[in-house]
Amino acid sequence: MSRFSKDDLRDLIAEVVSSLNNQQETMLLERPETLEEGVFDPQILKCIFMAGGPGSGKSYSADALLDQHANEIFGLTKEDGKASVFANASFLPGGMKYVNSDRLFEKALAASGISAGDLEKIYKDNPARYDAQITGAPDSEQPYNPASIRTVEKDRLKRLRAPYEVERLGLLVDGTGKSRKKITGQKERAEAMGYDTYMIFVNTTLEVAKQRNQKRARTLPEDGPDGLIAMWQACQDNLEYYQQLFGKNFALVDNNVYGPPPEEIKADVERFIESPVENPKGQEWIESELERRGVATLDPGGPEGFRGDKKSAARIKQMRHQRQAAAPPVPGEKKA
Repeated sequence: MSRFSKDDLRDLIAEVVSSLNNQQETMLLERPETLEEGVFDPQILKCIFMAGGPGSGKSYSADALLDQHANEIFGLTKEDGKASVFANASFLPGGMKYVNSDRLFEKALAASGISAGDLEKIYKDNPARYDAQITGAPDSEQPYNPASIRTVEKDRLKRLRAPYEVERLGLLVDGTGKSRKKITGQKERAEAMGYDTYMIFVNTTLEVAKQRNQKRARTLPEDGPDGLIAMWQACQDNLEYYQQLFGKNFALVDNNVYGPPPEEIKADVERFIESPVENPKGQEWIESELERRGVATLDPGGPEGFRGDKKSAARIKQMRHQRQAAAPPVPGEKKA
């Protein structure tokens, strides 16, 4: 019997996980009603936006800031700090879902026979091809032309994300933040569904962003409307706006030098993730879902018992206590 080396076994596991992930994506696109999660899952109704220009180190910062959550919730790192075999999956261990069109985009590039490392060369040698085939927006005057790879995969991501939102699963939304209109719209939409929202903005100088861009597997062109320089500048222009938009639920990470973020930032992200849902619409959704599923007690066991973990039940109990404390007193009644 042949023996697997550690690397061989790791590659095999990664291949199996990738295959299962593709099957689950196809299932969700074709039959979104098959997702059976929701009110019993940890970190429901929590949405974290990652923002920062290309090369800012958003994934690194997410791992460092979320600490055990990077392993237990997002599945982005292993205990030894190396990338997990789940790092590129949309289905991750724990309660939250990783929302990032880059992973789909890079898989689609490979399927089209385009190396991610050749994007800058394609942009310089053939800008028209780069816009039409790879990143361009749909042309309303030429609807018969096929949409670009980026446009197709962004649409695919929206369809994958929809069932997560129906069940109000926690979301880690990874993007650049170059469009304040897009982020504002996504935040408003999430909050209208009951989510609490938070932003982690990862910042670097332009010089550091350029250096890291050259070391990435998918090197972006520096020039042009979708180039690194324009995206970095757009993020800088939006920084103060995002600070005001998210208020207390905003963390700014200086990532010019890789290293652990300040403890106070880690503690604040932890506060957000572990705290009971504050959004009144989210609180109402939780109560209606528990009623719909026949849950009469937050204690486990029995057909009417809570079917999530103890921490999830404790958060709902705390949410109810806070709602009761904040409710206006009924005339003639004393608060407990």
